[in-house]
Amino acid sequence: MRIIIIGAGPGGYETAVDAAKRGMEVTLITDGELGGTCLNEGCIPTKTFVHYAENNTCLPSASLNSLQERKREVISQLQAGIESLLRNKLITLVKGHAHFISNDTVAVGDTQYTADHIIIATGSESTILPIKGSERCLTSKEMLELREIPKSLCVIGGGVIGLEFANIFNKLGSEVSILEYCPQILPHFDTDLCKRVKQHLTKQGINIQVGYKVEDIDAIEAETVLMSVGRHPNVDGLGLENTSVEYSKRGITVDDNMQTSVPSIYAIGDVNTRMMLAHVATFQGRHALNHIEGKTDNIRFDIVPSAVFITPEVATVGLTEEDCKERGIKIKAHKSFFRANGKAVSMGETDGYFKLLSDEESGRILGAHMFGAHSSDIIHEIAALMNMQATVSDLHDMIHAHPTLAEVVQNSI
Repeated sequence: MRIIIIGAGPGGYETAVDAAKRGMEVTLITDGELGGTCLNEGCIPTKTFVHYAENNTCLPSASLNSLQERKREVISQLQAGIESLLRNKLITLVKGHAHFISNDTVAVGDTQYTADHIIIATGSESTILPIKGSERCLTSKEMLELREIPKSLCVIGGGVIGLEFANIFNKLGSEVSILEYCPQILPHFDTDLCKRVKQHLTKQGINIQVGYKVEDIDAIEAETVLMSVGRHPNVDGLGLENTSVEYSKRGITVDDNMQTSVPSIYAIGDVNTRMMLAHVATFQGRHALNHIEGKTDNIRFDIVPSAVFITPEVATVGLTEEDCKERGIKIKAHKSFFRANGKAVSMGETDGYFKLLSDEESGRILGAHMFGAHSSDIIHEIAALMNMQATVSDLHDMIHAHPTLAEVVQNSI
């Protein structure tokens, strides 16, 4: 079986490696760097910035040269790892822009490639609002190339990316403000959690305004302005008009198997906009391959842990209280606090909170929302329990090591 994959981000290259392991002949096409947005201008360099900011707060020099050097080292090391994974006799890596000729044929320059199945994994890019002065704004990509710490930074958008950059440059000594259009920062996150995060960031000196509509960038008094209002799928220039694939500026339409309106073409990751997270793209690719092979799996796309890498971290999985109310589910909320956790006290990381939601009748765990040290790691315990249909009673009887931060989970019930 032959397969073409367009895009070499986490969804694309990991699906290519997985397909080769299954004995498929893979042509992986990319017009960008291996690792895609996540590795080169997203998840990984941002986390490098987070780590640096936590350990180099309020630098005497405004230079970020050492950070840029470290960022390049991290990216190069991980790219080398991807290159190693792709050294497989069943994988052909093609550098260039892919353009559909028909439902089963893709061209790169003058060369055409055909396959039994095609997977589109072209990702997304930052959205810039068409408002006055928008040309002055930087995106997350340009923020990661800064050589000097701005004296002041205004972040338009209080979502995940906006909060991470606000936290980073606040730690580095910038005067930071956030302008969010929605009634709360981190829209769609648990409201109770968001209130606590907002209070914490405000204490750190970040000025946060919610329900704020920006109409003129030139009216913003800040040295640097970051526009972080979401991302849009990369569908332009693919030649999808030469196929029968249903798509729009909002992304490629897929079913629950990641299959488009053309049965032989699939779309995974940000380009289908179902859930724009790197780890989701990887598992959508796995799910698509399983469908191609006629296999079933137990991948739960309704149980996806996610994190916000501020200090301390925010993490969430499953339903929020608001979700449960909308669905008419009667719940019980279980809460605990890092200030009562021995490990957190010993670390000096007492600012933290954990909330577990369970079905009031059955006790089944429905979701969890936390804010505190190492939340991005601890949340996976809840994700695992939810995948196993566990209840609060099951969790109550699970021994946790002492002293550990993970005890905040068990101490909530």
